[in-house]
Amino acid sequence: MTVGYLDIISGISGDMMLGACVSAGVPLDHLRDELRKLPLDGYELRQRTLWRSKIAATHIDVMLASSDDSHAAHGNDDHAHEHHHHHGHAHDHHTEPTQQHRHVHRAWADIRALIASSALHDEVKRRALAVFAVLAEAEARVHGVPADDVHFHEVGAVDSIVDIVGTAIALEYLGIERLYHSPVKTGANALIHTQHGMMPVPAPATIELLKGLRIERTGIAEELTTPTGAAILAALSRDAWQAPPTFVPRAIGYGAGTKEFAELPNMLRLIVGEEGAAFETQDLVQLESTIDDMNPELLPWVIERVLSAGALDAFVIPVLGKKGRPAHLLRVIAEPAKREELCALLFAETSTTGVRWQHMQRNMLPRRQETIQTRFGATVVKRIHGSDGERLVPEYEECRRIAQERNLPLIQVFRSIEQDCLSQGHS
Repeated sequence: MTVGYLDIISGISGDMMLGACVSAGVPLDHLRDELRKLPLDGYELRQRTLWRSKIAATHIDVMLASSDDSHAAHGNDDHAHEHHHHHGHAHDHHTEPTQQHRHVHRAWADIRALIASSALHDEVKRRALAVFAVLAEAEARVHGVPADDVHFHEVGAVDSIVDIVGTAIALEYLGIERLYHSPVKTGANALIHTQHGMMPVPAPATIELLKGLRIERTGIAEELTTPTGAAILAALSRDAWQAPPTFVPRAIGYGAGTKEFAELPNMLRLIVGEEGAAFETQDLVQLESTIDDMNPELLPWVIERVLSAGALDAFVIPVLGKKGRPAHLLRVIAEPAKREELCALLFAETSTTGVRWQHMQRNMLPRRQETIQTRFGATVVKRIHGSDGERLVPEYEECRRIAQERNLPLIQVFRSIEQDCLSQGHS
């Protein structure tokens, strides 16, 4: 599985994230082409290299056409006030004023419609909307208004939409399925001037978005993490506490902010790689009953019924019951939502008068079904991600189907599909 790990060296902002993605291998022309699917104009992207501690880092500028109501603020965050932060252009925590852009207000509903109606890929839309959604919710909590009443000021401007949607485009291009990050750096002992007065660092929306995440306050009197950067973490990061347990890097990118700090290099590092056997944890229930007064010939039917009803597994264990009676322990594993339905089914299909159940969990290796070409044609197999890499496993029902259609021994079909997987380099 392809994952991304964000090493938050000096905080995170929207343009630093975009720069890190481009540095890691996303072509700028690809970003331009995909962003044209949005109904936005009056801007162009510019890529430049900045050196931080003698490390070459990428900065992406969103160059906007000037207008009569332009102002020198490439700020960031929200609808009501003009925080001097965001994605590292003019008033970002990482940046200094370098250009002007239009003073734009957009409602959350307007941004939703703009992205949803575009020709962008569905996953790009989902990620971009998720970032804006958590921003709207944070602003709503800060200002005490419903989320739909939030009007974004800086973050609704073209440059900010480009940063957020561009990040979603870049993550899809890199194939990143999961995003991890290190503890989040923030500034300290600082106030920022906004059109509504002085505000503390981190800004109110930023600290709302960072709730539940580990943060590290530095002695730097600057805004190191902006609302857009925090929203990317809150909306898109799967695990804010640690890197993948096993991780093989294949691409590394550095995104730069424009300010330079003596205390640390002002950049964000993105490491793209392959995750090893990260376990997925699932909550389950286990149902069981000991049956000693029922014809055991009926038990296969019971197992078939509970599996058809959605049980994940079901099996029978011969036991010696009370009073020395031979009995069968019928055990069913299922998702918690299926408990009552399966209990009722066991009462209806067996002679039991009681069903025991308990909560349990299981760790699973990531797996998915996919179709490959074998000597039998298109064949469904299961891809499993293990600590030693990926492997393909033939699916029983698929092998059974092929054996019946071609009148072949099932074991022959199974072995042939295994060989085809190996010959194609699939396992």
